[in-house]
Amino acid sequence: MMACVLLMLALMSLAAVANAAQDAPQRILFIGNSFTYGAHSPVWRYRADTVHDLNGDGVGGVPALFKLFTEEAGLHYDVSLETDAGQTLKFHFEHRADRFDRAWDHVVMQEYSTLSPTQPGDPRNFQRYADKLAALFHARNPKVDIRLLATWSRPDQTYRKGGHWHGQPIQAMGRDLYAAYRQVADGNPAIDGVIPLGLAFNRAIAMGVADPNPYDGIAFGQIDLWAYDHYHASTYGYYLEALMDFGAITGKDPRMLGRDEKAARELGISPDQAHALQTVAQRQLHLEALRNPK
Repeated sequence: MMACVLLMLALMSLAAVANAAQDAPQRILFIGNSFTYGAHSPVWRYRADTVHDLNGDGVGGVPALFKLFTEEAGLHYDVSLETDAGQTLKFHFEHRADRFDRAWDHVVMQEYSTLSPTQPGDPRNFQRYADKLAALFHARNPKVDIRLLATWSRPDQTYRKGGHWHGQPIQAMGRDLYAAYRQVADGNPAIDGVIPLGLAFNRAIAMGVADPNPYDGIAFGQIDLWAYDHYHASTYGYYLEALMDFGAITGKDPRMLGRDEKAARELGISPDQAHALQTVAQRQLHLEALRNPK
């Protein structure tokens, strides 16, 4: 009889441990600048009370969109962010590391929009500080999943004289950035992959979802992926960013969120537009998985 009781207690204890492990949230950190916190759009302060802004600036941003998507998918993520306008990964490592030097299950890192503020297209400091940050996070949790978020082409860098990509197609900057991000990721086995957001912007244009040139007006039935400065993203662009994060981190098809997804409704994105952006994200993520399985 006593043996049966002890066996029952042991089984109950194992079940409790299993349930606790299942209920424990996945801890995710987003590091970046205004491209992550959603500058020049309602996304900036969106649902800030649902995430942890490690700088105390009251930012919701793309991480808050990601948080809502995970809730809608029935997933449990504890979401934190450390962001600052116009900054590089070097800045975050040298001046903010004490705010995020802890164990995480997932980390998403975003570099300056032209890779280097002074030498556009130069990835050397990006590589150096992505490596330093990856080492820091792996020291805290050797199983951490680290992704790099490759950002988008900037129309102001493409269509205006003096832009580093002036005279090239709008897709060129996004392709160049992605190539640099892949180089950084491929050069460090501690980095698990690249989230190809800039290529998703290009795909949205190719699919006729988005207009390629905001300087000459937005075609009827298309969206503008960029904010008024033709530099930062618009609400649509940040929504696509969060969809790409969601699909890459969770492995879920962004289309599962549906046409009537809650954030889209709250931010003024129509059901047709939400579905179109979810489809863009799914197709780009599927292609990324085929090209770079890891």
